[in-house]
This record gives sequence, C-alpha cells and structure tokens, in this order.
Amino acid sequence: MSLKTTLNRSAQSLSEFWGARNARERRILTVGTAVALIALIYLLLIDPALAGRTSLNAGLPAMRQQVAQLQALSREAAGMSGQQAPAVAPLSRETLEAGLNGRGMKPQNVTLTGDVARVQLSSASFAGLVDWLDEMQKTALLTVVEANIVALDQPDMVNATLTLRQQKSE
Repeated sequence: MSLKTTLNRSAQSLSEFWGARNARERRILTVGTAVALIALIYLLLIDPALAGRTSLNAGLPAMRQQVAQLQALSREAAGMSGQQAPAVAPLSRETLEAGLNGRGMKPQNVTLTGDVARVQLSSASFAGLVDWLDEMQKTALLTVVEANIVALDQPDMVNATLTLRQQKSE
C-alpha cells in the first residue's frame, strides 16, 4: 500500500468522524484540540526557554566577577612581561657554608669551580640536608648534578658527597 492511499483513507475516516458529530461536539473537540496544542507548544518550546533564561540570569553575576578577575590577572601578566627575574648572587663558599651551618651541619670540604660546587658532609642529618638542598634550589638556583649518600647506623644520619651546579638566571 502506498503512502498516498494511506493518507486518503485516514482523511476519509476523519471526515466521516467529523461529519457524525453535531455542532456542540465539534466546538468541544476544536477547543480541546486547541488547548492541547497550546499546552504542547508551551511545554516543548516556551518553558525550556524561560527556565534557561532564569538560570543564565542567576549565574551572570558570578561570570562577571570571573571576567573581572581574568582581566586583572591579564593586566598583571602584561605588566610582568617587561620585568626581569631578580639576579641570583654568584655561588660562593661562604654562602654554602653559612646555609649548612644554619642547619647545624659542618661541611668537611667545600670546593668551588666556576658554577659547580662539591660539598662533603660527615655525620649530617638527612632531613637537614634535604631542607638545605631545597632552600638552595629556591634561593641560589642550585641543582644536584651528582649525589653519593651513605646511611649511617644512627637514624637520620648520613655521609654525603654532593656535586651542585648553579643555573644561570634568564
């Protein structure tokens, strides 16, 4: 059966149904269909749009604040682009020894060759050594090139030989 035939039969059945109703029933069916159509349009099109608009209006102040923060950060970043990083003091024996002594460690030997330092420690606290290395990495841009650490019988005590290199600030 073709689509055209099916549509013709449906239209004929609807026409017979409509013709069998009196004027009052036709008015009730027309009003009922109109109300159902209006409700369907409201539920499918208007209500979701109104709900979306309400939620967007509720989130708008937070979004405006985020935009203001991003603009402030952008201005700050643009201002910092022209600034240079603070210069790092050149590596010195006194700087290394002062940092170690401040952590309660006495170096056996400190040797400097350009931007490379070799530090030997005997019976040093491992936690203190790690704290000192962290501080020196942040303040003097030192990185560990080579480390030879031997644990001692006492807890937290080590013998260490470290080779450190100072990175050049850019």
